[in-house]
Amino acid sequence: MTGQVEIFEVGPRDGLQNEARAIPTGAKVALVDCLSRAGFRRIEVASFVSPKWVPQMADSAEVLAGITRVPGVRYAALAPNLRGFQAALAARADEVAIFASASEGFSRANLNCSIDESLARFAPVAEAARAAGMPLRGYVSCVTDCPFDGAVAPAEVARVVAALREMGCYEVSLGDTIGQGRAATIDAMLRTVLGEMEAARLAGHFHDTAGRALENIEVSLAHGLRVFDAAVGGLGGCPYAPGASGNVASEAVMDWLEARGWTTGLERAVVLEAADMARAMRGAGTRQT
Repeated sequence: MTGQVEIFEVGPRDGLQNEARAIPTGAKVALVDCLSRAGFRRIEVASFVSPKWVPQMADSAEVLAGITRVPGVRYAALAPNLRGFQAALAARADEVAIFASASEGFSRANLNCSIDESLARFAPVAEAARAAGMPLRGYVSCVTDCPFDGAVAPAEVARVVAALREMGCYEVSLGDTIGQGRAATIDAMLRTVLGEMEAARLAGHFHDTAGRALENIEVSLAHGLRVFDAAVGGLGGCPYAPGASGNVASEAVMDWLEARGWTTGLERAVVLEAADMARAMRGAGTRQT
């Protein structure tokens, strides 16, 4: 198989949100600008949630105000409630995202409510986004495994995907939040989910905790998915998912895809520059060559 695959860069939000060390706003802006130069078409930049829970994202409006916006690039923000949506709109985010879980245990740990309650909370955001003409993306966490409930049934993932589809999400990202998905479990999940939403409107979001992210991307490609979330430098994790290491690194996904004949539209040297910047932010030093 060959063709175009998009890497949706999530490092500035999903990657940096869990860093314990305060990161200057200027450094975040510089990272986003570098990613824009690298050729990413969508970059998740901000999260409009309570700074009490995610202090690293408290300067989201300032980051969106400070970046150099490149034509053709969409700058995305997480907006889990109406207040967050209004803040994202005021900060000129190009699209917003809502996030649900396929497991009850993770929903209660991450959102302090049941799956159904979380979906009800998102309804006003979806309505507001529709009224404003703002693209709405959906995330589903724990699509194969949950740190609290264990294995997650594919039917539960499909149910949440269908709910997000009905709310108007143009795309739904399927998250292997703790990085324990295997080829067989990803395959089974996708076979079920594809009954609710076509592959062209699905994205894969794989953490590399167990070193299987690229394998799971390969399975997803075979099912027709052509969008994958990733973070430069492998930034990320989840405070509510013990042991979940970072997202799969954008540079690793880029190299893996292009070695197999896929095109990403990214400039490798600039992506590696961004990866070095990201590693420096988390105090991991620079890339080794």
